[in-house]
Parts: sequence; C-alpha cells; structure tokens
Amino acid sequence: MLVTQLKYDLLMFSRELFYLVFTIFVPPATYVFMGQLFGEQTYAGNLSYVQTYTPSFILVITFTVVFFAFGFDQVTHRTTGVEKRIYLSPVSKNTLLLSSIIRSIIITSLGFGFISIIGLLMYDLEFQLLGLITSYGFFILLNAALLVIASAIYSFFKNMNSALVFSIVIFQVVIFTGGFAMPISMMPKFIQVIADFNPMYHMNNLFIAVWNGQLTFDNNVFLSIGYIGALVAIALVTLRIQNKRKIG
Repeated sequence: MLVTQLKYDLLMFSRELFYLVFTIFVPPATYVFMGQLFGEQTYAGNLSYVQTYTPSFILVITFTVVFFAFGFDQVTHRTTGVEKRIYLSPVSKNTLLLSSIIRSIIITSLGFGFISIIGLLMYDLEFQLLGLITSYGFFILLNAALLVIASAIYSFFKNMNSALVFSIVIFQVVIFTGGFAMPISMMPKFIQVIADFNPMYHMNNLFIAVWNGQLTFDNNVFLSIGYIGALVAIALVTLRIQNKRKIG
C-alpha cells in the first residue's frame, strides 16, 4: 500500500509545473549562473565557491521541496476537501503522511546528487567518501527538522491562496537572509539582524561547515543547534495542539 501511494505521489509531483520550476530548475540554474559570476572568489573559512555554495544550493532545493511540495500540499488537501476524502479512504492517514515524507526525502536526495554532479563537472568539486556520508547524514537531519517546521507553519492556513502567497514571499526572504544569494556579512545591517532569526541561515552555516569538515563546537554552533532544536520543539507542540483541535 505504501509503495503504491509513494508512486502516485511522485507521479503527481512530476506533473506539477509550479513545483518543478521552483524545486528542480531554478536552484541548479542559479547555482551555475552564480558560479560563472563568482566562481573565482574566496569565501569565509578560506573556502571556494563550490565548497560554499554546493551545500547551500542543496539546502535551497530541500527548502523548496519541503515547503512547497510538502507543506503547501497539506493546505491544498485541507482546502479542497481532499483531506476529508482521505479520512474515508482505505489508505490510512499515517500511510499518506509517511508517503509524503519519503517523497520529499527522495526528491531532495536527487537534488543533493544533482547539485553535487554539477559541482563535480563544472567546478572541480572534490569528494571524500567519509565526508560525503557525513554530509548526507546531516542533510537527512535537516530534512527532518524542516518537515516538522513546515508542517506546523502550514497547519495554520485555511486558504490556499494565502498559503501560496506566503510560500512565494518566504522563499524570497529565505534566499536573501539565508546566505544563499551572497554572504550575510556583505548585506545591510537590517538583513543581518533578520538572518539571525532565520533558521535556514543557521542550517546553511552548519551544513557548509559539515560539508567541508570544518564543524567546531563553539558558541555560535551551539547557538545555531539550540535555536533550530527550539523551533522543532515548538513545531511539535503546535502540531500536537492542532491535531487535538481537529479531533475535538
């Protein structure tokens, strides 16, 4: 039953042009474009463009898949009546949820591989097996955190149009305050302040450090991990409350 549902979910994703553009085409194209412009520059930690922005754009794909194809889908199901029909279908709610989670992990993992291959072919990205395994394991943890946070955020939306507007706006905010467009240190002060409250900024810094084997457990790292952990905890409590309201 789960395999059949997963095949259906992947098929439906492939037919959604909006999802494909924002998750499959835009991040890799931007990664290549920025590489042509800034590929020769050196970034924090004495890292090259490919060392800095390969994990960053993997994370961009992860964010877009989780927030658009997972979180926004929940609102769509809720507002179009699909969710009610699901409750009456022979497929359990847990099976559908698990299928959506696995679908997101599969698609984001393909993004992980796709960006890595582009970096390998175009920018001489170097791989070490242990580093790759560690990076992928950390990437899965970030997936899990984003899935929980996205599910909690989108649980508040009752209207599909407002959820869509939010998704597009938050995508722009994340790109500019997450360190994906250019280093936050080069941004205006108010952007730097906003970045401190953006969990994607903290995830991006942690992922870059893990990717390049530069993770050191200093105060900044503990602060980032603590902040992300607190958001996940709040999201779990929020989901619990929202589920009780549905049942009630």
